[in-house]
Parts: sequence; structure tokens; C-alpha cells
Amino acid sequence: MKTIKGPAIFLAQFAGDAAPFDNLDGIARWAAELGFKGVQIPSWDRRLFDLEKAASSKAYCDEVKGILADAGVELTELSTHLQGQLVAVHPAYDSLFDGFAPPELHGKPAARQAWAVEQLHLGAKASANLGLTAHATFSGALAWPYLYPWPQRPPGLIETAFDELAKRWRPILDAFDEAGCDLCYEIHPGEDLFDGTTFSMFLDRVGGHKRCNILFDPSHFVLQQLDYLGYIDVFHDRIRMFHAKDAEFNPSPLQGVYSGYAPWQDRAGRFRSLGDGQVDFRGIFSKLTQYGFDGWAVLEWECCLKHPEQGAAEGARFIADHIIRVTDRAFDDFADAGTDEAANRRILGLA
Repeated sequence: MKTIKGPAIFLAQFAGDAAPFDNLDGIARWAAELGFKGVQIPSWDRRLFDLEKAASSKAYCDEVKGILADAGVELTELSTHLQGQLVAVHPAYDSLFDGFAPPELHGKPAARQAWAVEQLHLGAKASANLGLTAHATFSGALAWPYLYPWPQRPPGLIETAFDELAKRWRPILDAFDEAGCDLCYEIHPGEDLFDGTTFSMFLDRVGGHKRCNILFDPSHFVLQQLDYLGYIDVFHDRIRMFHAKDAEFNPSPLQGVYSGYAPWQDRAGRFRSLGDGQVDFRGIFSKLTQYGFDGWAVLEWECCLKHPEQGAAEGARFIADHIIRVTDRAFDDFADAGTDEAANRRILGLA
């Protein structure tokens, strides 16, 4: 067993145009003052990070690590969630996802996808230059509009979608293998990899690629009513990243897992600030520790009610209180009578 590292914080939801959130040094010092020991950086936010420069310059990467070290934190991982989403986009979502790409690529799906793939390759090189061993992303989705089988899906539709998804991602996985870094897909509704079955379908199609791994975020499982503790039992050997994010599910006569078209605060399933929801984090930290997860516990703040700065301050303490310092001895060692092979054979009547 190993002790989980943390607390850390994903900076995507906190970066802004006002100090201290408008540059890496300021936001890193803010995080450290709250008690965070690590930060996860969104690679698309140039206020904090230059992905292209990090992919080509180890000197720049050393500068980034130096800024964080001076602030009192370290870099946990990079994220390409937005770029990963664009590796596979169903045409129904083209205009909605254009905002994830540079303006000159809007309305150009093929060029947008090529840019996204290149961004992932840059992410692999940058991770290597930074000495990182895990990277966060989304899979994108081709089959998501057909989640519910009505109208009846034509035979082979989902299989074709997953074949294509694997074809697009296999070279990227190879690039991350060359970089010595695990590519961790956040299992998330809206992506084609949204539960255990879909991850397994994808994993099979990429030949069980050793760099095809999971970013475990239990909040998305609560909203699906999926057994997130059992998920750890099944996929613990593929879980290489962990977002500590809370959620609640309160079904009513009016809403269930789909929650209609209600705004977030009125949905049956909604994200909550860490500690305010229904996720069994004691169970999660116990399971991850049991299976030897030695990555970071990273706060991802999303809440429809609470201010993000309050959520961050409370989240640092919450994670710190849940990290289990693993034991180096058995609880009943005090009663050890001491024995040897000869004594064991006598006890068993084999002497």
C-alpha cells in the first residue's frame, strides 16, 4: 500500500483575468496558502501555461516548475480536456464545440480535429519535459447522440463509432507511451467513454494499450447511479488519476437521471462542493489506498450553489482529512508470539 498524495487542485475553474488568478505565480501562491501541495494545470489557458513552448523547451518547463516550487506547490499533471473533446465530435455538436478551438478553425471540423490531435501530441511532449507520469483528457464522442436506443439504432452503429474512436486515439496513445506517460480519460457523460462498459469497449479496440487509463471522478457516477466503489474494484489497475469532486442525486416525481432540461440548481442530479454532496469519500480513499494508488487527490470544484473560493478552502482541508497514512505494521503485532517453520509443523501436527 502507498499513501495518496495531496491535497491538490485543478486550476481550470479558478483561472481568471483578475489577480491572483491571472498568472501562474499568483494562483500557485493562492493555492499554497489554502493548504494545497500540488496544482493540475489546464494546458489551454495561456494565462497560466504555454503548451507549445513546454513541448519544445525544457528550459521553459524548468521555469514553470521553479515558479511552482517557489510558491510551495508542485505540478501534478497537465490537462487537455478541451482539446481531447475535439478529437471526436459528432456533427450535431460542431457549433457548440467550436469554442474549444482557435477562432480561425471555427466552422472547419476537419482542421479543428487535426489541431486537437496535434495538441495531444504536444501534451505528450510537454509531460515528458516536465517529468510527469500521467495526463488528463476527454475521449470526445461520436456515438453520444444515440445514447438512448430510440429510435432503434441500426446494427453496428455503436461498434463503428468505437472502431473510429480507437483509430483516432491509437497514435496518440503511442505518443504518450513514447513519452513515458499514462493518458487518463475522465469517464464522463457527454464522452463516448462514460462508464465501465464503454471504457472496456474502447480498451479492447486499442489492444489493451498500457497507456490507456482512467481519471476517476465519482461525481459523474453519482449522477448516473453507477456503483463507484465497485468501479474501483473492477478498474483499479487502470485508475491513474483521481478528481475529488462531489455530487448528489435526489430523484423526484418530476425528474430522474436525465433531469429533463432543468438548470443545474434545479436538477435531480447536480454537482456540489466537496463535502456537501453524497459521495462516500471515506470509502473511496480506503479503496484507492487498499489497491496502492499513489497518485494525487485533486480537487475539481464544480458547484451550483457555493462560491469557488469557499469551495477551494474547504476542499483543501477535506482532502487532507481523508488521506490515509498507510500503516507500516499489522495492528495485532503486539500479540506476535514469534515462531519458525519447525514450530509451525508442530502446531499442525506434522512434526
